[in-house]
Amino acid sequence: MKRYKYEEIAADIERKIAGGQYLPGHRLPSVRTLKEKYQTSLSTIQSAYDDLLLRGLVESVPRSGYYVSSKSPSTGKAAATMIVRDPVFRNNLAVITSENRQRSALSEFNVAAPGDLLLPQQLLLKTMQQVIREKGATLLKYYPANGLAALRENITRRAAHHNTHLQSAELLITDGALQAVYIALSAVCAPGDVIAIESPCIFSVLEVIRVLRLKVVEIPVLPQTGFDISALQAACQVHDFKAIVVTPNFHNPTGTLLTDDQKRLLLQVAQANNIPVIENDIYGELYFSGQRPSTIRSFDDSGLVMTCSSFAKSLAPGIRLGWLSAGRFFRQAEQIRFAIGSSVSPVYQETMNRILEGSAYEKHLRIFRQQLAAQCEQSRKLVRESFPAGTTMGKPAGGYHLWVQLPDTLDMAAFYRFCEEIGVRFTPGSAFSFASTYDHCLRLVFADKYTPAKTGAIRKAGRFAADHS
Repeated sequence: MKRYKYEEIAADIERKIAGGQYLPGHRLPSVRTLKEKYQTSLSTIQSAYDDLLLRGLVESVPRSGYYVSSKSPSTGKAAATMIVRDPVFRNNLAVITSENRQRSALSEFNVAAPGDLLLPQQLLLKTMQQVIREKGATLLKYYPANGLAALRENITRRAAHHNTHLQSAELLITDGALQAVYIALSAVCAPGDVIAIESPCIFSVLEVIRVLRLKVVEIPVLPQTGFDISALQAACQVHDFKAIVVTPNFHNPTGTLLTDDQKRLLLQVAQANNIPVIENDIYGELYFSGQRPSTIRSFDDSGLVMTCSSFAKSLAPGIRLGWLSAGRFFRQAEQIRFAIGSSVSPVYQETMNRILEGSAYEKHLRIFRQQLAAQCEQSRKLVRESFPAGTTMGKPAGGYHLWVQLPDTLDMAAFYRFCEEIGVRFTPGSAFSFASTYDHCLRLVFADKYTPAKTGAIRKAGRFAADHS
């Protein structure tokens, strides 16, 4: 990826810290001094310092300036080994994950996972303890590479309830849904191939695409109707796509839901052009009302659709267990699954199998859906009341993402600096595309209960945006 001016400046300062030119506690040059030195804008210098702040290399002292962090590893001598990091990757990773410091010090709306107050901790821990007592040392051995047979049967049985007919023999148990996407793409693509992806698209999937060295055409996700199938049809006339990656149910980050007719039409386009569809159904269980939405796989009789999901979004992020139904590409996918390592933790597999065998999971989902629906309405109310005129947002019917677009007149760098100062975090829209299309958008995750501190933080952020638009 291209290297921006602020990254070059941040790297120069980082080298001086590592080399001992700037020691821990050392006051760094002012923003205006560096503006003159590098012959660039104030905002570029500010972005460089923001990057260094995010990585813990510098500290900001109000009304004083920037200082080398007192925790800096610099010893006054050049480091023997330089650890090279991709600054764009590191920045995006930081804005979608939780800090190691106490989460109570932050109001985090950037982590796409159930919050501590919504996790079914008792169910998970009690079941896990039962499994450990009963299975004992068996859990220390290798499990089948494709996953526990009984677990695959239970996943197949659940899928049949919403007319998604899978075969347990074609399922691969994976270390989360992202690994399933990686396997699916690897099974049908080679470096340099062109694929169609959603725009905006979740950062983690973009990273998989980049690691696999694939080329992309970004298909817009429209605010009301979701993935633009007309745009896909037009793009198929120009490009030889090797895969289509789509989240039809409660898309991350927009929250949009494709209708059954749209899913059928997307499948028809794929079949007409013989393009594999990689369907991420990770949020399908999290509908707020009515019936569970269908999958594209439920309409497919060609084997072109590869469906994946996991339990990280519906139960707990630490349960690293997902699955892939690879359709006609099972042979390739199975070989790739084996090549990237041994099977998923036996403890997780046995725990999830036990939970799926009973009624506890369905009971948890019913409560969780109700909580998410209430959280969604509260989030939309807070944004509507606090943010400036001209702010737009989605109205998701499931999942836990609210996609917010702020007025073009707002300085987003200043907005995120203020959010950092007051301890509130959203995911910037820039993390959802290889282009700069969504710089005035943000994703707000409502997967944890609101507290007075969190409510106040959103209101403060909204007032700042209103005052500076």
